[in-house]
Amino acid sequence: MYLRHLQVTDFRSWELLDLPLTPGPTVMVGPNGRGKTNLLEAIGYLSTLGSHRVATDTPLVRHGCDRALVRAAVVNEGRELTVELEIAPGRANRARVNRGAVGRPRDVLGILRTVLFAPEDLALVRGDPGERRRFLDELLVQRAPRFAGVRTDYEKVLRQRNALLKTAGKRRGGRDDPYALSTLDVWDNHLAAAGAQLLVGRLDLVADLGPHTAAAYAGVAPDSVPATIGYRSSLGAALPAEYGVAGGERADVDRLAEILRTALGASREADLERGVSLVGPHRDELELTLGEAPAKGYASHGESWSFALALRLGSYELLRAESGEPVLLLDDVFAELDKRRRARLAEVAAGAEQVLVTAAVDEDVPTELDGVRYQVSAEGVRRG
Repeated sequence: MYLRHLQVTDFRSWELLDLPLTPGPTVMVGPNGRGKTNLLEAIGYLSTLGSHRVATDTPLVRHGCDRALVRAAVVNEGRELTVELEIAPGRANRARVNRGAVGRPRDVLGILRTVLFAPEDLALVRGDPGERRRFLDELLVQRAPRFAGVRTDYEKVLRQRNALLKTAGKRRGGRDDPYALSTLDVWDNHLAAAGAQLLVGRLDLVADLGPHTAAAYAGVAPDSVPATIGYRSSLGAALPAEYGVAGGERADVDRLAEILRTALGASREADLERGVSLVGPHRDELELTLGEAPAKGYASHGESWSFALALRLGSYELLRAESGEPVLLLDDVFAELDKRRRARLAEVAAGAEQVLVTAAVDEDVPTELDGVRYQVSAEGVRRG
């Protein structure tokens, strides 16, 4: 898989840019603040419908404009598709494939698969659990685009249940209100059904990603203790121990739905007291471990970078093994890495079908990634 062409209109700092692309390495070099990262962000948005830098779409639209356009020609096994997204904060985004409108933007997911490694990835190790849940869910959608709908359904049901919990908890006698309690039963069923699907996807993903991540970490930090990943569920001991483990049993959605439904019932009194749902995938954690210690709080700066890199390299290897090579995006990361980590990342990147690299200066780019070069400046982008 590779991008043959990228066009952005009113995206971030770019009023209009047409960029021809080829397989192999493409390096964009220029001072910080000239828009290099914006281009990788646009490509990542086509792939995931989200930004690795911001949580909302508003900052993606150039100041003073009401919408942005991102369009790309994607070649996969000899077949070319043109995918376009119109980003319009405050309104519904729109998507097109080969100039024809599709029903929902998420219908384009899977056309372009990417793995992006950026300085923000340090938060995967040092940040809050939400960072790691988002990493899992974005990779899950890249792996199987149908999970975008599962994730949306779960979040919608969760909002409805939380709203009812707040209302019933504040109302006098709410805990004994037959209507409120019967309505909660309905939302419990919906949440258990959607949550079980999301949980199955995550558990299977962790089981399959674990060996790739461990191998990648051993490659970039061979003198360190082993790195492992695991899934800690808010279901606690009710979650079968064999789920989410490499070589373990695959998770069963019906069994998990029943377990989750039972856990929601047991947690109801506490949920009403707090006004939020305390059980479910939204409370779970991707555990990162070095030796016997959690990476967060114990890993050194170098070990944290190694683990973040291993998660991305593991993702790349997993997607490549299952569905063909994704496009590899490396956003100004070589300057952050020591010699050994740079060499390992360059080795993997050099073998990718297509890798797009940004850097502030030429010296930051390993010689293994010599290829097409673009100079990015205030005047625009020029080849050379």
